[in-house]
Parts: sequence; structure tokens; C-alpha cells
Amino acid sequence: MKILISNDDGIHADGIAALSQELSKEHDVYIVAPDRERSAAGHSLTLHTPLRVDEIAARYGSKRSWTTNGTPGDCVKIAINAILAPDEIPDIVITGINHGPNLGSDILYSGTVSSAMEGAVMGYPSLAVSLCSMGFDLHSFDYTAKFVRKFLPKIKEINFPKRTILNINVPGVPEEDINGIAITSLGTRMFTDEYQKRIDPRGKAYYWMAGELIKEAKNDTTDINAVRWNKISITPVTFDMTHKSIIPALENAFCKDGKCDWL
Repeated sequence: MKILISNDDGIHADGIAALSQELSKEHDVYIVAPDRERSAAGHSLTLHTPLRVDEIAARYGSKRSWTTNGTPGDCVKIAINAILAPDEIPDIVITGINHGPNLGSDILYSGTVSSAMEGAVMGYPSLAVSLCSMGFDLHSFDYTAKFVRKFLPKIKEINFPKRTILNINVPGVPEEDINGIAITSLGTRMFTDEYQKRIDPRGKAYYWMAGELIKEAKNDTTDINAVRWNKISITPVTFDMTHKSIIPALENAFCKDGKCDWL
């Protein structure tokens, strides 16, 4: 299998190193990643400045590696459309392993999820993978990388839905404490919105984003709750954001009898 790997933590991140090293044992891996950390970049693309791409010595067991000065979304988009040779086009796009969780509505800000979503936009099966830990031990990513390698053959058992990614979050606990896998829906928020106002040494105000963890019911089937119970969360996420159930009500209010010329 040919695999395109990207991330939002940058080419030097431990997560992308662990993922590529593990998957390259069985697959042809190609890396296109930001040249620096681009966390929380969301689904942004570079439009008004030149997008630089540099091929570097192949890293982490990959066949070939590149860095860009662009966003995570740029990486996947330019990789498939301009960088990879025809015989290097991926069978699947995998982004991560992100250093920290991508759960609930926070995925809206995630470069990891958005990078995978760019693959889905172009019609490729795509996974976004995150380790729900903020520790800095290189080997903490090993179990997550091994899980992804074992997970890939299972994808053949499903008809991978178009316009959809699988968002995978692995609890940041020792392997023996993992309580299995949960197929989940997106939660709402992990943290309350709160900004702490502080004063700098020159007497000027600045704000620090804070907030407290939100507790959810124990029987909740969301990704947030699954990770809290040390389960690996797998959530199908689509970029088709049309709220279809409200379309009939809107048509009835604004376009009665098929006429929408009331302006």
C-alpha cells in the first residue's frame, strides 16, 4: 500500500517519526509535512504568498520526504496534485500522530483533522490520528503507531464512505490500560471557554486562554467520553455540513409553491 503521511506538528515531530517508521515496515510511505509546527491552523490554504517545497533526505523509513512552508492542508493538496509522481499517488492519506487530542468540536481548529479532510475532499480514504497526551516521551507514540499499522487491513472490510475521514484518538496511557475500541460520535466541547486577564510588567493587559474540563455522562457515546474511559475512539467525520433536515422548513418559509421571487 502507498501511504501519504502529513501532520500539523511539523517534520521534526516525534509523532510523525513514530508513525512513518512503523508503517514503512509493511508499506511505501511518502511524507509531505510543514517545515515547522502549524498546530490549530484549521483548514487553511496558502493563496497569497509563494508555497515553497523542498525535498529532503528521506526520513523515518519513508521512500521520499518533503517539507513546505505551507499549512497542513497545503501539504496534502500539493503532494497529490504536484509533488508525487504518478506511481507514488497514495492509496490512503494518514495525518499525525498529533501530539494531543483532537476531540469534539475542537476538530474545527485542528490542522491534523483538516489535513486528513483535504485528502477526503480529493476522494482518498483518510485517517487523522492523535495521541491524547501532552507528555514528551518519544516512545509514547509507539503503541499508537502500532495500532494504526494493525488497523489498516481492517479498512478493507468497510466501504470507506466518500467525503469522510476516520478521526482516531488514542488515550495517553500505558498499553495495558487501554480498555478496547469505541466507535463514537463527536462530543461537544472538552473545555469551557474562559480567558484569564493578566497584566504584564509594563502595566498592559493581556489574555491567556484557560477553561475547565466539561464532564459528560458516563453512558455518553462520544469520542470525549471514550477517551476518558481509556478507549481508543474512532469517529467518522464528514465535511458535508449541509443541515438537510431543515431544508423543507426553509423551502416552506421562503419558497412556497416553488416560488422564491419575493424579494
